[in-house]
Amino acid sequence: MPRPPDLPRPADPARTTPFRAARPDPPRGRRRLIALGAVLVAAAWINLPVWTPVDRGGARVQALPVAPPYRAGQRVLVLSPHPDDETLCCAASILQARAAGAEVFVAWITPGDGFEFDAALTQRVLNPGPANLRALGDVRASEARRAVALLGVDARHTLMLGYPDGGLFQLFTLHYASPLTSPRTGAAAVYVRGALRPGRPFTGQALEADLRGVLRRVNPDVVLAPAPQDFHPDHRTVSFLALRLMAERHAEQRLRFWVVHGGLEWPLPKGLHLNGPLTVPPRARALPWQRVPLTPAQQDTKRRAVEAYGTQTEVLGRFMRAFVRRNELLSPQALPGTAPAGTEP
Repeated sequence: MPRPPDLPRPADPARTTPFRAARPDPPRGRRRLIALGAVLVAAAWINLPVWTPVDRGGARVQALPVAPPYRAGQRVLVLSPHPDDETLCCAASILQARAAGAEVFVAWITPGDGFEFDAALTQRVLNPGPANLRALGDVRASEARRAVALLGVDARHTLMLGYPDGGLFQLFTLHYASPLTSPRTGAAAVYVRGALRPGRPFTGQALEADLRGVLRRVNPDVVLAPAPQDFHPDHRTVSFLALRLMAERHAEQRLRFWVVHGGLEWPLPKGLHLNGPLTVPPRARALPWQRVPLTPAQQDTKRRAVEAYGTQTEVLGRFMRAFVRRNELLSPQALPGTAPAGTEP
């Protein structure tokens, strides 16, 4: 005879509730510590190769055509999403343009104020708050000016726009018209010392208008901008804006593209390897790359400009020094298999 089913036990009102109580959110300090731990892991990942690198891209780089030289009288504009991008991507281009008699301008879109672990380490605080991040932005802006001075850029040709690090895509989309309050700095408008237009709201409209004003002011013959394949969302957003605004001017052919965040572990090997090539970034393999060779003197100047970013090299030094190689890379096209209208500038 089958065993009758067990009857349900009467509910104990002291032990049962109709819904499971939600766990309280961890306190803010704990959330920040968790975030800092994640950033520390990311910093270790970007600095230290996970495997022993085998460079198979040197032959391809050597076979690339050399980028066209700059000419006296040209006006060259570098659009740098953060302080240090202009040096990592384009120090050789800046040096060679200056040597040829061209004028070089550098516009930083953000002051690089979004790196909490950087603020924690350089300011020796465990739990950096908005004031620490704003202080970091001011320091990085000062480092940027020192770095490009080493590259021969006139201080009057430097432009700090000061929009929020890590927030450019939000300005491009959700906050095109309504100001974004940066979750890191607590700012909703440009605050950094030496900014081009202090107090500008953190909106896509303001950013676009400021970039349009920079292009009108500089009237560049060549614009060095991040490629849309770059992994960092700030870089991609600057790429989209550069493409749109140069198209407005019917001058897309004046754009040259570069990559800093080019894919897992790139560039390898980490650290300073002056005799090695900067290989093609995996995320942008199909672009028609051109090579910008560096002389030993240019390598040394680029290395010193990289070291000017003390806040960054303390955290990401091996990653940053990996860009001081025999060459840099530029592409005249943003997408493979396409050619911009017009002719070479």
